[in-house]
Formats: sequence, C-alpha cells, structure tokens
Amino acid sequence: MSRAEDIFQKLIYFGEDAIDEFILNRQTEELFLDFKQAVSSGKNFTTLHRDDRKNLAKAISGFGNSEGGVILWGVECSRDMEAGDVAQAKVKVQNVHRFLSWIENAISGCTIPSHNKVRNHIVSCDENGDGFLATYIPKSDLAPLMTTSNSAIYIRSGSNNVPAPYAVIAGMFGRSPQPNVELIMGERRLEVLDNVDEDILYPNSIDNPPAQYVKLSFSVQASNESNVIARELYLSCYTSQNGGEYNKVRFSNYTQMDALPGVGGQLNLMTRPDLRLPPRGIIRFCNVELIFSPYIDDDFLIEGVIGADKAAPHNFRIEVPKNKLRSFVARVIRGDDDETLLLNEFFNDYVHGEV
Repeated sequence: MSRAEDIFQKLIYFGEDAIDEFILNRQTEELFLDFKQAVSSGKNFTTLHRDDRKNLAKAISGFGNSEGGVILWGVECSRDMEAGDVAQAKVKVQNVHRFLSWIENAISGCTIPSHNKVRNHIVSCDENGDGFLATYIPKSDLAPLMTTSNSAIYIRSGSNNVPAPYAVIAGMFGRSPQPNVELIMGERRLEVLDNVDEDILYPNSIDNPPAQYVKLSFSVQASNESNVIARELYLSCYTSQNGGEYNKVRFSNYTQMDALPGVGGQLNLMTRPDLRLPPRGIIRFCNVELIFSPYIDDDFLIEGVIGADKAAPHNFRIEVPKNKLRSFVARVIRGDDDETLLLNEFFNDYVHGEV
C-alpha cells in the first residue's frame, strides 16, 4: 500500500478522529497530503468555485505525475516557521454532499488526459449536512497530466505542486511504462527428516546415532505488479555458503523454464520466449528445499536476482549466521515452537532485499 493510499484509508476508517489527530499533532502538509478550505461553501454557490477547480486540477496533475496524494477539504492551515504549513483548525465544508458532486463532475475535465482513478470519500457529515471530504489521487499510468486551465504540467515537490522542469517533462514523454516484477516466496513448509536419504547421509565415522534433518521448503514465484505485460522473466541465484558439508540446497520443478548452465551452486532460469505475464499475474519459477543437519559449522547464504526484460532487477538474499542456524535447527527438531511461528521468523529475520 502506498503512503497516499494509507492516508486515505486512515481517513475512511477513523473518520473525523483522524482529522482531530492531524490538528493535535500539528500535521504538516507533505509530499502525499494537502489541506484545503473549500471556497464553494455556502448557499450563494450553485457550482464549483474557480479557485477550488484550480486547486483540484493542480493536485490531480501534481500528485498524478508523482507518487500520488490526498486532498483533505475542510482543514485550515497556518504557517509554522520551522515545520511549514500545519493543520490548525477544522472549517467544515457546507453541504458536503453537494460539494462532493461538484468535485466528481469536475475531475474528468481538470487534466489532459483525464485521471480516471481519482476517488472521493466523505470523512464525516453532521446533522446540518456539513463535513469533510477526502480526495485520493493515485499515481497515474498516463503521465504526464496537463491541467486544462493553464496548460501546465505539475509535479509534487515537498508540500507544493510546482510546474515540472523541462527535463522532467521530456523524461515523462520519453518513458514508456515499465514492468515491475516482484519476488514471492510461497508455499512454505517445515519438516523433520530421519537420516534415510542416501545422498545426505553422515559419514560412518560420526559416532552419534542417526541424526534428524530439518527440511525447509518453499516456492519461488514472480508477480507482475505493473500495468503492462512482462516478458522474458528471469531468476538467477547462487549458493555461496550452505552452513556446512552435510547441508543441501535443492532446486526442483522448473521444467517449464529454460535452465541455463551455471557454475556450481548457481541456478539460472528464464521464461520461454512465448510466455507473457499479464498485470497482477503470478508465475512459479521453481521449488527450493533447504536441508539442514544439526552439525552446522558455517554461515548460510543464498544470493539472487529476479526481473524481466526492460524491468529494474530486484536483488535478494537469504543469510543466516551459523549460531542462529544452529539454534533454529535445534528448535525445529525439538518441536518447541509452532511451525508457522518458526517459518515467519525465518523469512522475516533472514530474507533480505526487495522481497
């Protein structure tokens, strides 16, 4: 969830209490939040005032061309020499339902192209019909957005919507939407294995009784979080330390991928040329099994990268110091903790990067 959406959801769930908190904490206008008083408030108005339309258009352009944001209508700001513009008092929008209809009717005509994902929510409304309105403006997939009133392209800078410099505008026009491929580690499972697998048996010289192993398995998946089709997805990972000579890292179930030869301990996978991953689509690369013995004498480290053609790569690593790995394996074998708790602990504490 983006910061702008988080603010919008807070206003939805907590209502006027969220506004009271803004005022109590002297919340500043910032990159994702604007406070506005509605000029089109009162019985003398029959349509949206030009100043409200101007502020709405600048915000749709500025927030839409940046990372999104929220306008909170009905809050007065004061200038703080150190903090900037801070929420000072509530100034309710009179007949907030009427104001909402004016805002919604104006949205499509504020910018070229129009931003069709803007959402509004009445935060609260009293018995007189007065209240507060939140306008959520997500980042636009059709940037740059130009205002229709003065043919300007704005971006968000600090707490203001400012005209975009020429270099920024040129970059916007020259940049086509890019895929964004995120890593998912799913289908997680823990098992305790007896020493029955011949290729991981301890050597006979060990004088202890047959040991138990811990198998941690999960699937490596890719999710297309963009609004464009992703092609030529890839996964490359390398096991540089496996915790000791009696531990194993196994990759399986990647027959639907093109596997490229790699140096020992390395796995290189690519989707086949005819495969296309749609927006919000998920694809499985492979399954991974980490098999740990109680005899840990080294750190554990897997490093990898995932991405797609014309997409920024995302690096990740699973890194467990040997003392932490010994403790983890011992707890699993003893059965001291719930499997879900142990799995969450492992992936939260030892998986790093953009996962």
